[in-house]
Amino acid sequence: MIILGQIGFYINQSICQGCKACSIACKDKNNIEVGINFRRVYTKEEGSYVLQPNGGIVQNVKSYYFSIACNHCEQPACLLNCPTGAITKNDENGVVTIDQEICAGTQLCVKACPYGGPQYNKETFKSNKCNFCMDLQEKGEDPVCVATCPLGAIEYGPIEELRKKYGDLRQIKGMPSPTITKPSIVITPHRDAKLV
Repeated sequence: MIILGQIGFYINQSICQGCKACSIACKDKNNIEVGINFRRVYTKEEGSYVLQPNGGIVQNVKSYYFSIACNHCEQPACLLNCPTGAITKNDENGVVTIDQEICAGTQLCVKACPYGGPQYNKETFKSNKCNFCMDLQEKGEDPVCVATCPLGAIEYGPIEELRKKYGDLRQIKGMPSPTITKPSIVITPHRDAKLV
């Protein structure tokens, strides 16, 4: 099933357990080199402990995970900075892709993206990124990261429908402002994530 209109990802950070199944499945499907990850899972940790006068220890340690890939932004910085025209945004579904035949490997897209979407491959001398598994979607299948998540922490669909269902939160502390590229992402934050 092909979705028309801007598609995006919904990330339910509150239930992500950091297993990295999404990241590994993406690497496997795309045969990605070591050191390159189109979908990344970050661990966020903070806090410490307080030694009590009676010798006890009270901790306030917090830890959670966050899965992210290319956000197929409304105003993709990678596209605006590509000197060869290798990066395009599909008019029907908003998916941003890099044509490997045209990419000259300047890495300007890598430097421009505030989310780390495009990844440079030192073996091919080209950049590439998540293409929303359009080959799978054309066969009626879900993107591999969505299909693989054992907890259902990643969903996809028309971004407006995801926003109606889950809200419009696109930024937690540590992420760039959504005003830069207008990412097609919705987040349900972990209880310990700080909102901006």
